[in-house]
Amino acid sequence: MHSSEQTKKTPIAVLISGRGSNLQCLIDACAADAYPARIVAVISNRPDAYGLERARAAGIPAIAIDHKAYEARESFEAALDTALREAGAQFVCLAGFMRILTESFVNRWAGRMINIHPSLLPKFKGVDTHKRAIEAGETEHGCTVHWVTPGMDEGPVIAQARVPVLPGDTPETLAARVLEQEHRLYPQALELALAQQR
Repeated sequence: MHSSEQTKKTPIAVLISGRGSNLQCLIDACAADAYPARIVAVISNRPDAYGLERARAAGIPAIAIDHKAYEARESFEAALDTALREAGAQFVCLAGFMRILTESFVNRWAGRMINIHPSLLPKFKGVDTHKRAIEAGETEHGCTVHWVTPGMDEGPVIAQARVPVLPGDTPETLAARVLEQEHRLYPQALELALAQQR
């Protein structure tokens, strides 16, 4: 790709805490010339997160900011904010980032931060979504990409993907089916979100 095409792309950072499978789908999407984003940093609050290896393999700066090294959430977020700005990120994607962000941090990145969540919001905010969907007798489940606002998993929905809940589903089988849709949905939703910004 020519550098002029690269500079037209919005520089984004991806925040992760784990294996980074959604990160990988964003890395793959950003590799296409026509895709409107390029990843300038991958940041994890867990130094052992496998997603950092994915970033390094793709030649993307991989940064660990261990939340345990900070006394307060605010000081951790100050380090996070500094890393984002130093990387030149103009937009942030949360991809399995398991830290609750403070209102002041969220407001600083308002309109420039999105998250993927494994349920059809507003149903099943928070964790254990697949187990809760099965226990509630849902016939349909899925994933949502939404704008991040101070309330947890409350921001406006950008896009959703649905899967049926099948008889005999376990949280694991349902999670696997939802994850397939997450990988398809996140790059599409990021493209939509960037288009809404312009």
